[in-house]
Amino acid sequence: MNKSEKIKLDIPIIVEGKYDIIKLKSIIDGQIIKTDGFSVFKSDENKEYIRQLADKNGIIVLTDSDGAGLVIRNYLNSILPKEKIIHLYPPQIKGKEKRKVTSSKEGYLGVEGIDIDVLRSLFSPFEKNNVCDDTKRKVTKLDLFDDGLIGGQNSAEKRLWLKQYLNLPSNISTNALIDTINFLYSYEEYKAILEKRIKQND
Repeated sequence: MNKSEKIKLDIPIIVEGKYDIIKLKSIIDGQIIKTDGFSVFKSDENKEYIRQLADKNGIIVLTDSDGAGLVIRNYLNSILPKEKIIHLYPPQIKGKEKRKVTSSKEGYLGVEGIDIDVLRSLFSPFEKNNVCDDTKRKVTKLDLFDDGLIGGQNSAEKRLWLKQYLNLPSNISTNALIDTINFLYSYEEYKAILEKRIKQND
């Protein structure tokens, strides 16, 4: 694979924070969600969201190589079936990220500080082989705009209805909503769900 090409994954990835997502988005074409540290423990919505994502193809967990990362892994082990969770472990490398003033408590680089080639090597065994999926019509931001879910009157209310109907956390971003729809549903299923809302409001 050309190093400029992204690795296509049909298994969602869980990381700890937004900087981990930024790092992985540079090499991964797939869904990446964050736990926001220990916030994942506090929300039943987030717990059900993770279960729903994992139910299809499983889920990949990539947390930092420190005590906090281990706590998050153990928590995910407690809420997901063993066969639905794939643990990937970044190497324990001493150092700190450039954006940080000091290193972590245990002195190891987090996921965001790991070399790109090392991360590629972790994910490449899970690359999606079924290229036919790339021809499938996907839901886009333009679709949400056309369907009144963004940029229009009562858009926030309509998005909230869709999140609730799909049993998704009410606080996930629009980008995360689109990623989740494309992971769990086809474009046709998405349109059928919106038709149900229209009929309910008739």
